[in-house]
Amino acid sequence: MNARISPINVVLIGEELAVAWSDGIENYFPFEVLRKNCPCAVCQGEADVMGQVERPERHFGDGSFQIKAVQNVGGYALQILWADSHNTGLYSFLYLRELAAQISAKAP
Repeated sequence: MNARISPINVVLIGEELAVAWSDGIENYFPFEVLRKNCPCAVCQGEADVMGQVERPERHFGDGSFQIKAVQNVGGYALQILWADSHNTGLYSFLYLRELAAQISAKAP
């Protein structure tokens, strides 16, 4: 993906985040998939000085899979505010496209 892509429309539809991209592609992300793939250090862990990453144990509760708001961060990512107040994940546009490819690959 050489051309710079960006979302031209982001809409919450039911329990999915719909993204229409500048290259004409549309992707639909189930809220649960987005949350379970949150890229932040709290969810994915951080590397220590030796480069080892210990993944934290995560627990989901009320509001974990409900989106309250989505906003652009610069020209490279979306930030999601979840109903349980989690908001540290920056979903880069490239990361979202990769996640969409994984979702498509798992579809029947």
